[in-house]
Amino acid sequence: MSVATLPGTAAPSLWDAAHDVDARRPRSLQTQLGASDTVCGRRAAYILHGIAPTDESDKRAAILGTYIHQGLLESARTEYGWLVERSIQDSRIRGHIDVVQLDAATAAQLPSRHRPAVAADVLTVEDVKTKSTYLWDHVRRYGATAAELRQVFLYAGALAGVGFEDVPGQRYLARLGPLDIGRIRFRFINRDNGAEHVQEVDFDPQRAAEAGWWVERVRETSDPQQMPRDFNGPGLDAICDYCPFRSLCWPDVEPGAPVQTALIHNDADREQALIDYVKGHELTTEGDRIKKLARKKLDRSPEGIYGPNRLSWRGGNDAEEDDLEAMVDLHEIAGLPVPMVPDPNGMIKNLTAAGLPVPRRKTGRKTSRVINVGPA
Repeated sequence: MSVATLPGTAAPSLWDAAHDVDARRPRSLQTQLGASDTVCGRRAAYILHGIAPTDESDKRAAILGTYIHQGLLESARTEYGWLVERSIQDSRIRGHIDVVQLDAATAAQLPSRHRPAVAADVLTVEDVKTKSTYLWDHVRRYGATAAELRQVFLYAGALAGVGFEDVPGQRYLARLGPLDIGRIRFRFINRDNGAEHVQEVDFDPQRAAEAGWWVERVRETSDPQQMPRDFNGPGLDAICDYCPFRSLCWPDVEPGAPVQTALIHNDADREQALIDYVKGHELTTEGDRIKKLARKKLDRSPEGIYGPNRLSWRGGNDAEEDDLEAMVDLHEIAGLPVPMVPDPNGMIKNLTAAGLPVPRRKTGRKTSRVINVGPA
């Protein structure tokens, strides 16, 4: 069934509406440092100093993650009685904790209507993260990043230090005061296929304190530009590609040049970059050597799970290619003209054999610049 539209009109984009709604979210309008802003020291410094964002970026993936996030958390609230999206604030940060699962002793201090359906064995702070399939294997193998751990330890540290924020709608939670946190949980959701992966770590007051010290170090910085960058920049780290302060953090360079060229100021910087390049090449060479040896050792091993890794095989099938002679025969049988396609390689061979120059022309494109590094 098709629906007609008026001549000269086009259906409005749902993404335009989604971006507008996202821009009005309290989190988007918040000017105080949130735990999710601690992904990078310099970004956090820009926010703390009240610097206005300089860049807009496509937020479709983030918006999809927000929708999935909200739907799952609401289901957890209604079905399990978990505390979801509850606000916290201490002297360092403010934000909303995705999930808090109360243990039996803490839950008993609340009115019965606010108690979870099933209490946790220890009080657990959970953070839900959506990831793409592209990052899924990395998530399953390595778990939360240092920045993600710092974010949740800031949340948990605020709960352990002062408790829930005393605001309307959760004053009954604020009366609990500082909480005895037992566990931190990450729940990763693949936003492409819905797969779920859970990582749990014990709450460590020392790690929470270190996360707090990280924020204090940012606060003590008089100029945001003095804070080191935690990532390698646009084109190398996606966090930089979508950073709202991208243009401010990375200065303009000549057209076509990588922004990282701005990091070279003198010959000493060039010397160090070459040392880093050679070191990276050596590490790559050694890594390839290790991989090649392991690959040959495993060539006849059956599929299965061996320790932390799963082995599976692809390929090994009969290779096929187009049968040119058979295609010519079919053309002749069917009365179709056989294409007479020019053979560049053959013509080059003929011209070279005859001692004639091979004609060349400019394509308008530039060849890739290849670096050569050798001993001085």
